[in-house]
Parts: sequence; structure tokens; C-alpha cells
Amino acid sequence: MATKDDYLKKLEQVSNLTRDEAKKKLLEELDRELVNEKAKRLRQFEDDIKLDAAQHAKEILVDAMQHGATDYVAEYTISTVRLPDEEVKGRIIGREGRNIRAFEQATGVEIEIDESNDIRLSSFDAIRREVARRALEALVKDGRIQPSRIEEIVAQTQKQLDVFLLEEGKRICHSCGVYDLPLDLVKMVGRYRFRTSYGQNLGHHTIEETKMGVQIASEIGADVEIVRRGCLLHDIGKIVTDEEGNHVKLGVDLLKKFSIADSVVNAIAEHHEDTPFTSLESVTVYIADAISGSRPGARYEPHEDYVKRMEKIEEIARSFAGVDQVFAFQAGREVRVVVNPEEVSDDEMTVLTHDLARKLENEASYAGQIKVTVLRQTQATEITRAK
Repeated sequence: MATKDDYLKKLEQVSNLTRDEAKKKLLEELDRELVNEKAKRLRQFEDDIKLDAAQHAKEILVDAMQHGATDYVAEYTISTVRLPDEEVKGRIIGREGRNIRAFEQATGVEIEIDESNDIRLSSFDAIRREVARRALEALVKDGRIQPSRIEEIVAQTQKQLDVFLLEEGKRICHSCGVYDLPLDLVKMVGRYRFRTSYGQNLGHHTIEETKMGVQIASEIGADVEIVRRGCLLHDIGKIVTDEEGNHVKLGVDLLKKFSIADSVVNAIAEHHEDTPFTSLESVTVYIADAISGSRPGARYEPHEDYVKRMEKIEEIARSFAGVDQVFAFQAGREVRVVVNPEEVSDDEMTVLTHDLARKLENEASYAGQIKVTVLRQTQATEITRAK
């Protein structure tokens, strides 16, 4: 009877393999099968992980966008003041409209009046419009509405510009959860309310972005405070108008002067990928900025073009010697120029008006016509001695 060993010897002869060689070959074949199976499983696990990660990322972003809702009110070209009654409206108009003319000349803002008790203040310049709004409210409260009083109140309101920029800066900072910035920097943040980018109000964008950024940072384990400050200050360079450079570089240079933490400055320097990301916080600020700026309805081009066109008209008028103030009205269809009477005579004023109209024709972009009005006036003021 053949034994097990006899069968093994016959198998070795048939296969031309020794027992050890056959064993080795079987193990090698098994290893190949296991490797293939392992690779298949790993690829499946990777696909599952990617699907889960993509879904989780979507959930984080959607949740962040929901948290970005804000009730911050941004005005674009019109502010409204509610009057208590018709009598006040009449006093604002003045005899033959002299009070309205004095107010528009002092503020550079156009007044629109209709049947209601609302007065609309129209201007492309948001700061100019805010000064006018506050001045008009002060005049209504004071009750003495006449040209000399209008000039006085407007001048006082302009001097208080720093005060309400600080108020607005605090409102934006507090909405973002930041309470310890230097006051000069808070004042600059206050200018966000009066600045737009592609039609999107910078104050609204900043608060929205910060809420999103904080939510994302909380979900992914990034430093929330760095992200909070990075989002709040990421566009601060857009407020710097007296220096040359893009807003990222201007913002970084400004914040270094205020000794803001390097981690925050880096997030701002990298939020447009001008330099490579160095932290999770920088990526988070970049993502939150992209969501707020690119969501449907966030930005639109026409308002930005409109502001540039109005600024260009005023810039051309200011290029003439002796010009003191320039105000563009009616969407650029009218420009009023106030000259210094000591530098420009009546005859020179006539020539200036002609030359300005021709220069606007050659250099400005406008539809229809532009009405050019140049004003030259003198006034004397005297105060009686106290009795």
C-alpha cells in the first residue's frame, strides 16, 4: 500500500519541484492574491473616505454659510431721513428753494423730496452722504434752518467724522467678536461701512465672512481667534488710499505698524494666495472670503463702475487751479464746482467753466450731457461784542 511519502515523491517527479520549492511557490501565489485583494480593499476604503470627506466638507461649508447671515444694514447711494411733519419739509426747502441749495452746496449731496415725509439724500460717496444725513437730522432737531446755520451744522458734523467712524468701527468689531483692537485701527474698520468692492459693502462682507470663518475653524480644529481677527482685518488695506500698492500688501504693512500678531498678519498676507499658505488658519480665512465674495448676489460690477465714473469726473474738475470743492450729481450728468474767490476772478471763472466742459468731453465717460456749474461767492461774518 502506497504511503503519503510515496505520493509526495511521485508529485515531486511529475511537477519537477521539490517539496520546499512547491511550498514556496504556493506561498508566493497566495501572497499575490492577498496583495491584489488588499489593494482592492484599500482602493475601496479610499473611495469611501473621499466620499465621506467630501460630504462632511459640504456639510461644514453649508453650515458656515447659514451662520453667515447678518442684519447689518449697508446703504449704497441713497440714505433716508424721516421728517416729523410737512412744516419741517417746507423749512428745509426754504424760500424759493434757497435752503436746499445751501445744503446741497455745503454737503455735495443731492436732496430728493416727494409727497411723503421722507427725504432722500443721494450721492455716490457714502461718507459725504453720512455727513449730510447727520447734519440734516441735527438741523431738524435744532429747528433753525437757514443758509448760515446749515453751513455751521455741516462744518460741525464734518469735524465729528472721526467720532462716528469710531462708532461704526466698534459696531463692526463687536459684531465679529473682537474687542481689543487699537482705537486708530477701529476707526479704520469704521470706514468699511463706506467702502464697496464690486458692489458688495465691505462692512457687510467682513461680518458675514467672519461668522463663516469662525464656524469653519470650530469644525476643523483651527485657532478660532486667529481666524476671527484674520477675517475682520483681511481687507483693511482697501481703506489705505494715500499709498501705492495692492490691498494685501498695504494691509500687511499697516497691521505690522500696530504690532498685530504674526499669525494674523500671515493669514491676511495669504488670503489671496499671493504667498503660499503657512497655516490652517490662513486656508480658513481664504475659504470664508471666497464663500462670501462669490455667493450668488454678493457682488455686481455696475455699482463699482458707477463710482469710478463719478470719481473721475470730480478728479478732472479738481485738476484746475483755484478749485476749492467739486461735487458730481445726477449720476454724473451735473458737476458743481466751487472756486476760491481770491484765486479766480469772474472773468477767469467763465473761462474755467468753458475749459472744464471741454476737458470733460475729452476725458470723462458719460451718457448724454454734463451740466457744468461753477460758483464763486464771497461772504463776510462779524460778531457783536458781548454786553
